[in-house]
Amino acid sequence: MRIILKIIALPFIIILTPTVPLLTFLFCHATAALNVISGIGALAGAFILFGYSVQNGLIVLVLAFLISPLGIPAVAEWLLDKLDDLNYSLKHFFVS
Repeated sequence: MRIILKIIALPFIIILTPTVPLLTFLFCHATAALNVISGIGALAGAFILFGYSVQNGLIVLVLAFLISPLGIPAVAEWLLDKLDDLNYSLKHFFVS
């Protein structure tokens, strides 16, 4: 029974081994770009909030928060860590 589970786990190991480092590389560069965009968005949101419309300013500030390092990138980093943990667990299961 254990050999069948190892045969099932092997394709996932083959797929996850190059995918996790590639996603980590892309995540690092995307996070750097989103940090810059988030700063610009927060500045624009503050100007819109005090100069034009409170509702539109709050919408822009919420969007700037979502693309900041505390928003969606934090969730993506958590998912990437879980994928890496899964890859490690499958490799450990396959070897043992």
